[in-house]
Order: sequence, then C-alpha cells, then structure tokens
Amino acid sequence: MATLESAAAEPANVADDLALADLRAALGAGWRDFLAMPQYGLFFGGIYVLAGILIGYVAFIGGELSWLIPATAGFPLIAPFIAVGLYEASRRREAGEPLSWSKVLGALKGHGDEQILSMGVIVFVAFGFWMIVAHAIFAIFMAENGVGGESLAALLTPTGLTMLAVGSAVGAVMAFAFYTVTVISLPMLVDRNVDFLTAIIASIRTVKTNLFAMLAWAVIISVLLFIAMIPAFFGLMVALPVLGHATWHLYRRVVG
Repeated sequence: MATLESAAAEPANVADDLALADLRAALGAGWRDFLAMPQYGLFFGGIYVLAGILIGYVAFIGGELSWLIPATAGFPLIAPFIAVGLYEASRRREAGEPLSWSKVLGALKGHGDEQILSMGVIVFVAFGFWMIVAHAIFAIFMAENGVGGESLAALLTPTGLTMLAVGSAVGAVMAFAFYTVTVISLPMLVDRNVDFLTAIIASIRTVKTNLFAMLAWAVIISVLLFIAMIPAFFGLMVALPVLGHATWHLYRRVVG
C-alpha cells in the first residue's frame, strides 16, 4: 500500500462525463446493497433517526423554535460522516471481502491516520457554524416581530416568511459548499490511503467538472432526505442507507 505522503502527491483522476444515467445506476446499486445487507443500513439509519429525534425533542420541549428550525434544516449535514460505515460495507461487498461489524464500524478509523476523523471534525464544525448563522438570521428578522418569536404563527407573518426565504437561501449556499467538499472525499478516504486535503480537492474537482450531474445528485439527496424526515425522521431508516450505498457507487464511477 502506498504511503500517505506518496498518495497525497498523486491526486486522483476524476471522470468528467458523469450523466443522469449514472445517477440512476448508483441509486439502483445502492438499493441492492441495502437489500443485500440491511443490518448495516438499518443500524446507521437508526443512529441518524435517534439523533434527529433527540435534537428535535430538546429544542421543541425547551420551546426554542429558533433552534429547532435550523437544527432540523441542517441535520442532513452530518449524514455523510454517519454514512462512512455504509461506504465500507459497499466497498467490501463490491470487492468480495468478508463483512463483519468490527470491519464496518472500524471504517471510522480509516487507514490508521485519523484522516476520516479529521473530516468528522470539519463536518461537526460546519453543522455548528450553520446553527449559529441560522439562529442569527432568526433573531434579526423576528426580534421586532409583533407575534411571539417562538410560536409557529410567527412563521406565517410577512416577516417570518421573509426570514424563512433568506435562511433557506443562505442554507442552500452553505449546504452546497459542504456537499462539494464531502461528496467524494469521504468515500475516497475509506477507499484509499490519502490525506483529507487530497480527498477534498478530488471532491471539488468532481463537482466542478460534472456540475450538472452533481447538482442533480445534490437535489436528489436533498429531496429524498426531506421527504424521509417528514414522518418523525423514520423514513431515514431506509433513505439514508440507500443514499449512502449509492454515493459509494457514484464515487466508484467517478474515480474508478
């Protein structure tokens, strides 16, 4: 296996001909992986669901609508890191290697160089930054609103609707930037002995050279996760693992 230094000196080539058909193929492969080894998908999906319910419960019980909305909206940001185990499960199934809980859960350690954990820090810092920005937007727009700022009725006022529009626009920009950095980098860190900066560069290049297809993939992820979150997050038990496995196959199509 190449050393970290030599791998970092040779950036991965990425395909520049990604098409919508490749996205459909990745989703199909992700669904087949989920059906072939559902225990891993349901496990990681369950963790994601429990985390979402906990975040929502704490914010809702505390009467903090200003935290509940950004927490719910930004919650998908941590999905790529939770999906690391799913990438490893798909990698092993594709390579014909034996599957075990120790190997799948051990994927978080990466190749013993803490590169995946470094990406995890970036993921959670990004989530925290989004929470601060979103809370600030909420406070700026709702501070002078005549309706109680912590009531759902406040969101239906002109000020509340404007706040939601601005917050959604800012959130979309931040989410796409985060997606650009992580969509290929995390599967690559599972697959290859490279440093996280090399993986991030490959991810950015992939989005840049396949902008239409990668925008479409971002929309697919966003729509499926949003729909799956509606029934008290429980739809994520299936949506998250399928998308996680599918992202692995999309990575393999792009990087090979």
